[in-house]
Amino acid sequence: MKNFKIALIALTLAASSPAFAYDSKSAITGTWRMTSLQVTDARGKQTEIPYSGQVIFSQGGTLSVQAMNPDAAAEPTPYTANGYEAYYGPVEVDETKKTFAITVESSLVRNLIGQRMERKFEVDADQLTITPADPQEGWRVTYERL
Repeated sequence: MKNFKIALIALTLAASSPAFAYDSKSAITGTWRMTSLQVTDARGKQTEIPYSGQVIFSQGGTLSVQAMNPDAAAEPTPYTANGYEAYYGPVEVDETKKTFAITVESSLVRNLIGQRMERKFEVDADQLTITPADPQEGWRVTYERL
């Protein structure tokens, strides 16, 4: 009877979890290599930045990002230090809305720890495009599936 109660509680918790949850069968799951990073300035001018990197959406529901600007002296961004970006944490994917949100658990830039960052995504065959939920951030990154 005790095991039945535990199973019932687990089933109830699973049924009451939000729809905005991670699905390990998501089209976004996998390892992706960066192919392009475009930044748009305040005047609308787009610039291609020669970053390299990867993003991994694990079957266990985590996201890991690493990216590097070959110019280590490049001006830091809210996501980078010394031309490098790295963070990790649990991720929630909403396939219907084509969005995901990561809650940063660890990061090279410590100000990101604890932040929840929402992103939009589009998967087309073996290409993944990620943009910020807020278009004012002005960037677009493209990856290919490994």
